[in-house]
Amino acid sequence: MTNLTHKKTLFPHKLLSLFMLFLWLLMVNSISPGQWLLGALLAWGIPYLTQSFWPQSMVLSSPLLATRFILLVLWDIVFANFQVAVLILGSRQKLQPAFMKVPLALKQDFTITLLANTISLTPGTVTVDLQMQEGYLLVHSLHVTDIDAAIAEIKRRYEAPLKEIFECSTP
Repeated sequence: MTNLTHKKTLFPHKLLSLFMLFLWLLMVNSISPGQWLLGALLAWGIPYLTQSFWPQSMVLSSPLLATRFILLVLWDIVFANFQVAVLILGSRQKLQPAFMKVPLALKQDFTITLLANTISLTPGTVTVDLQMQEGYLLVHSLHVTDIDAAIAEIKRRYEAPLKEIFECSTP
């Protein structure tokens, strides 16, 4: 019988914890000592308590690329807000909603989850379903004129950087 127990470490995901602390301070819009303490407790406790659910450890192979990716996603969110506003304030007959099957080159559950969430964070698109067996995400878009070009754009802007950031050092 194989022993599949997971050995708990005190700080399982250091980079994730730092990111969570930073995000906490941004969300509460305060740098008071109490918020630092609460944020640090959450940033340590959540990864510590959930580490048995993470089958592989998260490895960030390129912090600079990760920073550029985050800035790109933030830019896309802001820009897409304006695009969606123009679309919904315009003629509804001009809208061309569509479902797209985005084939996955990603292999790790964590990275696939990041891709699906990134797509859903961008206004006008939402990840509807994940088909692991067939290897694709089903994505709905509010307005698509060329489905193949939209899929290529998702793969180029989001999937490729995520693969390089999180999966390039994985065998």
